[in-house]
Amino acid sequence: MNPAIQRLGYRPQESHPLDLEVFSVADLRDRAKEQLRTTHRYEFHALVGVTQGQCAQMVDFQSIPCGPGSLLVLRAGQAHNYGPHQDWDGWNVLFRPEFVVPVATTSHGPQLAPDVERLPEHMVLSSPDMAVVTGLVQQMREDALINAPKEDVHALLRHQLHALLTRLSILQGRTQTQQPLATPAAQRFSRFQRLVEERFTQWHQVGNYAGHLGCTEKSLARAVAASTGATAKAFIAGRIALEAKRLLVHTDLSAAAIADKLGFDEPTNFSKFFRREADDSPAEFRRRQRMLL
Repeated sequence: MNPAIQRLGYRPQESHPLDLEVFSVADLRDRAKEQLRTTHRYEFHALVGVTQGQCAQMVDFQSIPCGPGSLLVLRAGQAHNYGPHQDWDGWNVLFRPEFVVPVATTSHGPQLAPDVERLPEHMVLSSPDMAVVTGLVQQMREDALINAPKEDVHALLRHQLHALLTRLSILQGRTQTQQPLATPAAQRFSRFQRLVEERFTQWHQVGNYAGHLGCTEKSLARAVAASTGATAKAFIAGRIALEAKRLLVHTDLSAAAIADKLGFDEPTNFSKFFRREADDSPAEFRRRQRMLL
């Protein structure tokens, strides 16, 4: 175990200077060698599709069994490990978060690309659906090699990524019309979500976020409840607990060091918080989860 999860930025090969990259799992094994077994915390989004074989991939502290048709949607900031299995193959699509941007404008305002955050972490597609999705991915891989100006290739790939994410949203019954993204409450929650990601180790109280966003705690609570069904306090606590679980499972930091890293004044306060959120002590959670690795 390392004292911290290795952060992995978007670093494509020199021959691929684009903001999106597509490659097979077999290619990744050749490129990464033993590093493929290392847990990384991505600074980019990734889609990992399994086309053949069985594997168990780790996302944060959970093992996710995958077979043909499995599709993992990995967000920037998550910790991921491809697992120990070697007899499986599939494909990867890596892209910078900022690559998913508005692609058109209508009389009703910007038509936003699908929100990666709204897709489930693990999708299981039927064989016909997986074949279509894999075909889209393969086309993106081929088009990334087109001999054309970089900005033109970027534009093409951006539209293709939009189409791919839209199809995945439709397969989950989550179209843009079913879940509008541009309501005031949704926009407020989106700002709150980004702010939590930036400040959760410093700010543990709802009031901190409401004050920074320029709204009341009640209006923030309504926005969070509309988007997640949870309270703003529970959302913040869930993010802190998730980070604690990541650090407990993927590092050797002591509970006291983790408490300090997450902004707790005393290790005992962290232990009480963690037991309440995870129904387990930090030490026992670490022990049980590492047995699954």
